[in-house]
Amino acid sequence: MELIQDTPDLAAYLAADDAIDHEHPVVRRTVAMLSADAPDAYTYAEAAITFVRDAIPHSVDSGDPRVTWRASDVLEKRTGICYAKSHALVALLRARGIPAALCYQKFEAVHGLIALKLPGRERWVRQDARGGEAGAGAQFRLDREQLAFTVRPEFNEVDYPVLFAEPHPAVLQCLRDAVDRPRLAQLLPTAL
Repeated sequence: MELIQDTPDLAAYLAADDAIDHEHPVVRRTVAMLSADAPDAYTYAEAAITFVRDAIPHSVDSGDPRVTWRASDVLEKRTGICYAKSHALVALLRARGIPAALCYQKFEAVHGLIALKLPGRERWVRQDARGGEAGAGAQFRLDREQLAFTVRPEFNEVDYPVLFAEPHPAVLQCLRDAVDRPRLAQLLPTAL
């Protein structure tokens, strides 16, 4: 699948916004911690992906009722669904100068993941920070994708090819409107 930037300006994939608040002190402290053992962009990207995937439980798996949507909140509270975990991962990558985008897949509900563009590479590579039991197979790979879920077109599942510089409005709205995770489950978008 060919991935398509929603804007040709690569700087948009380094920008901060309300959800990707990579200038927040919590994000900066996490970047510093991850950078200590990751001197280059490649090892840092792998460390960031592994950290968000493994150290921040997916709230459905853990039963955590809290809803997070800002990267800093995800990192501070150590919980989030796939969208929120993706916001945190994108913030960690952008804070280190690695262009990162938000991507989505459609199953029964829309699933969030990311793509990154490492120095010296021409193409974007999708990664999945889902983690937990359902996403145990997601791994940091540059040679091929190893995401949490594989799309099955025969079941009307979709890999959206667009690389979003900002969270999709439907995703951000459901996260902002949910008072807790049970309510969030009712608000999850089923398509983009």
